[in-house]
Amino acid sequence: MSLHDTCHEYRFDRDTAVQERAEGEFTATLTDAWRTFTTHPNGGYVLGAALSGLDRQLPHPDPLVVSAFFLRPAAPGGAVVRTEVVRQGRRTATGQVVLEQGGKEVVRAGATYGDLSPDPQARVLSLDRPPQLPDPEQCLVPAEFEAPRELTIASSVQYRYAQRPGWLDGEVGGCPHAEFWMRFADGRPADTRSLVSMVDFAAPAVLEVGEFSTVTVELTVHVRARPVAGWLACRVFTKHVGGGLHEEDMEIWDRSGVLVAQARQLAMLV
Repeated sequence: MSLHDTCHEYRFDRDTAVQERAEGEFTATLTDAWRTFTTHPNGGYVLGAALSGLDRQLPHPDPLVVSAFFLRPAAPGGAVVRTEVVRQGRRTATGQVVLEQGGKEVVRAGATYGDLSPDPQARVLSLDRPPQLPDPEQCLVPAEFEAPRELTIASSVQYRYAQRPGWLDGEVGGCPHAEFWMRFADGRPADTRSLVSMVDFAAPAVLEVGEFSTVTVELTVHVRARPVAGWLACRVFTKHVGGGLHEEDMEIWDRSGVLVAQARQLAMLV
């Protein structure tokens, strides 16, 4: 049985599902199961709902690159997803999508899809290595994440750290760099579609320098490979803060040591 056949068993798939109401136009219902520190749903999750509409318009199975502009915060509730096919080719297809709530655009994205089926003849060169973490079973779960008092993203995603993040205890003099394990809490295997959302599921690296409120302006995601089943090793970091803005880079590696997704976002300190 394929993941598509069993998708309604998993929260991410239920919460990003769309229903067609006209050619290229869909409805969605955003839930509060992906809230972060605010009352707003996580931006990566909202992007996942938008791409659910575009998935159904393009012939290729895997999002290769996605660039999304976040125009205003989303809220739990109904949304409209409008798609446009820009080009369909033999190897790639490109489209655009807008997710709206209350007649106002929340996120606007462009994406190119292709086919990431393994190719044993393809050249492989990697000049970096995945995070060097203890096995997930040997890592700790911050108490704040283990049993959240309310339904939040910590109810939907599991995290494992080699050591407790300093920002949780008010220690804000650290380096804006974190490495950790991540997976869906209900056992959903990661795939190329969900990776586009998961690159935004990390706690912002700038928490380690005392910046506790940050809003994504733009997010670019490169999906590099189909992940094998299991935990994902993640690395998130910021190198430059200035002018009220910062970048954040995210890498996701699967259990076989393959880089499966990378992303950069520009975010605003508020």
